[in-house]
Amino acid sequence: MDILNKDKLKKVLEKWRGHPSITGLMEKFNQLQSYTNKNYKELESYTKQKIKESKYELVEMPYIDVKEDPVRPELDLTFRQTYGRKIYGLKDDEGDIAAVMCFAFTDQVPKTVDEMDTLSKDAAMQAVHRAGVQGSIAIAYTVWAKKKGGGKHMVNEVYKMVKKSGHLNRLVTLSPLTEMARRFHIKNGAKELQVNEETQNFEYDIALEDWEKALGKAKRFFKIG
Repeated sequence: MDILNKDKLKKVLEKWRGHPSITGLMEKFNQLQSYTNKNYKELESYTKQKIKESKYELVEMPYIDVKEDPVRPELDLTFRQTYGRKIYGLKDDEGDIAAVMCFAFTDQVPKTVDEMDTLSKDAAMQAVHRAGVQGSIAIAYTVWAKKKGGGKHMVNEVYKMVKKSGHLNRLVTLSPLTEMARRFHIKNGAKELQVNEETQNFEYDIALEDWEKALGKAKRFFKIG
């Protein structure tokens, strides 16, 4: 990947080579070209990985066997599907469900299941006055894999869903107070938000990823629209 208008830029630098303000810029120019090529290769590798991961599809599920849920099997199907709550499955290229994640939508971060219940009910009531838009925070309160690697890919697909939603601006968990839950979310890129008496919250940053930030900076530097 070459710097945009490289030849034109190089010609200008050579023309004014003797000017004090140009001194050293040719060297920096070559360094920038090398840096750009290096980062392009990293971005290309990242893109190929994302394409590989795109074989998964996030689907809303009308039914699950709640007994399969290793985290919160006590929450019945009615709880998981009322007041705007949703159940998502990760369908792989074989048509199988590789993982399941359940959500509530709120405007505040809950510390308990009861609090999440209340907050999601409140958000559902407020949605009546918001053209059906419910909550600004997606609360993932349970997740489990049915196939190896399903949990990781579920997080990736949910991340994209939340980011594209237009009204959700945070992705937060309501996780059990276990080391397993902590390892899973930290390993998948979340940050510890808070530890409560019975639960812990982790947050996935849905702001621009590092490569997106770098791309934005590059576009501004080269004045690309």
